[in-house]
Amino acid sequence: MRIYIGVSLILICSLCASLPTSGAENGLDKLMPATSCAEGWTLDGNVTFFDKDTLFDRINGESELYFPYGFEKLAYARYENKQNPAIAVDADVYTMGSVLDAFGMFANYRRKEDADIAIGAQGTISSSQVFFYQDRFFVRLQATGTTSISKDVFLACARAISQNLPKSTGRPRELDVLDVPGVLTKSERYVAQSLLGYDFFRRGLIADALLMNEQVQVFVVIEKTKEAALKTIDQYRVSLKSSGSAVPVSGGNGRNSLEAIDPLYGKVYVEQAGRFVIGAIRIKNIPAAKQLVELMRMRVDKE
Repeated sequence: MRIYIGVSLILICSLCASLPTSGAENGLDKLMPATSCAEGWTLDGNVTFFDKDTLFDRINGESELYFPYGFEKLAYARYENKQNPAIAVDADVYTMGSVLDAFGMFANYRRKEDADIAIGAQGTISSSQVFFYQDRFFVRLQATGTTSISKDVFLACARAISQNLPKSTGRPRELDVLDVPGVLTKSERYVAQSLLGYDFFRRGLIADALLMNEQVQVFVVIEKTKEAALKTIDQYRVSLKSSGSAVPVSGGNGRNSLEAIDPLYGKVYVEQAGRFVIGAIRIKNIPAAKQLVELMRMRVDKE
């Protein structure tokens, strides 16, 4: 009988460990406004927490997207309208691995047509959602029970949460590399693994750009050291050659660069610059692409 009781207790404990939890958890409950996020919008119940094992219970079908970006915890709260409790603002605050990871999630959800808001490092708003990131936190507010919520309500809730987050509101330093003429606003993204679909491009940035009235893409592979970046560009060179592409190599001015035809992305030009590998793809004008990459390289030199 004692054996059965012991087994039962183990099973119960295991089930409890896999369920989302409510209340304070490492102080994360303090990220949410305690009673209301806007006038007339009050907290319904308690703040609920999700970890890697339970995140799918909150965002089934999307949870896998968060893991490469260092997801740790999610704090969730529902603020309902006093006059109509069926209408609410769902507030999700994700603790990510770094400010760059938080930006990565933000960039994944933002839409170019949504208006910018001056909350956190960057933010956008629509009639049904607000997204912003601040420090290593990604915040998502969403209307439920209706297709739209007043902009004033959304902004009040966003500001109330922002006040509870770390005061750092700077962008990731890595984004400075893309601050060059031609790169299109709101096109910058951070990809936490396999940039361009290549395993040897472990992580990096990508953005759209206008080059001689043609739209191209620029990218930045982020490595920890110069030696790692050199290895990465060599792996790309080997991959291109194995696909049958001719790969002219230039080492002038102390630079390690290549231009080739990528089987997936057409004409490419790539340079190693410090701990970064920077380049342009889908290009038609190699000299113009070199000039654009040079501008990015100059930003790297300022790091």
